[in-house]
Amino acid sequence: MVSHGLISPDLGTQNQERMQVQAEKLKIDAWKGYTDQGLGENKDGWWLDDEKITYPTLEYSRRLKVKNICVHKGLASGLFNEEHCHPRDVVKVSNFPDLNFLIYHSGFKSLEAALPAAQDGFRKTSYVPWVSDLCEYRKKNPHMKNVYMELGSTFGLMAITHPLLCCHVLGMMIDAFGADNILWGTDSVWWGSTQWQIEALRRLEMPGSLIKQFGYKPLTTEMKRRIFGLNAAGVYGLDPNARRNPVPGDYVDELKKLYQQAGGPMRSNTHYGWVAAI
Repeated sequence: MVSHGLISPDLGTQNQERMQVQAEKLKIDAWKGYTDQGLGENKDGWWLDDEKITYPTLEYSRRLKVKNICVHKGLASGLFNEEHCHPRDVVKVSNFPDLNFLIYHSGFKSLEAALPAAQDGFRKTSYVPWVSDLCEYRKKNPHMKNVYMELGSTFGLMAITHPLLCCHVLGMMIDAFGADNILWGTDSVWWGSTQWQIEALRRLEMPGSLIKQFGYKPLTTEMKRRIFGLNAAGVYGLDPNARRNPVPGDYVDELKKLYQQAGGPMRSNTHYGWVAAI
């Protein structure tokens, strides 16, 4: 299991003390921060590229040998300060070349903000707040190779309600960041079973209209394999081919027999999720 610890750079020394405890006792693999939640003097939040507030935390993370910095960007739902949900601070902070910055939700502001562009097939505008901003930053700043776009909730919000928008966003991110810098995420704590999202990405194909209009690449099986987990394995230094605590096949068969004998129900193949009622 890959674990995250919490950071709040605006708490100063208290934050570093908490970081040390989490790193030493919990052996965490990454930090998770919310720039839109201010716990210090500024209750509006903090910025990743604030040299006074945040850089000491990043330097301390180096000392603790934790190189993955995950940060909430986008999904300005009213629970957070919307201004600090914007990813404008990612460009400068990515100048820490030995740290990885995992942008949770890919900076996707909201489905409501994104739909107007999609509803006319992107003829008037192709801009998707704030994913388009991040993609533009990446194209103008080649050094941002250590920035990764994570799909939690962003994919789930679009895949069922507006597949064309979903394909546009994926195509835009792959075009700007490359398929190797897209990370799978489901936010299953909110959405429940992840199987419907997994099946949605497996079946998703890049429409010919978007390939023609924007020059996007087809969503190949190899791309999807990387998004589903191979990219994250690289970020976290995991060997995807390693066998961890393997269970003998005959033991699994025996468990299946016992389950059936006990009257256990068979798989229903029910997909859990939601579809917008029109």
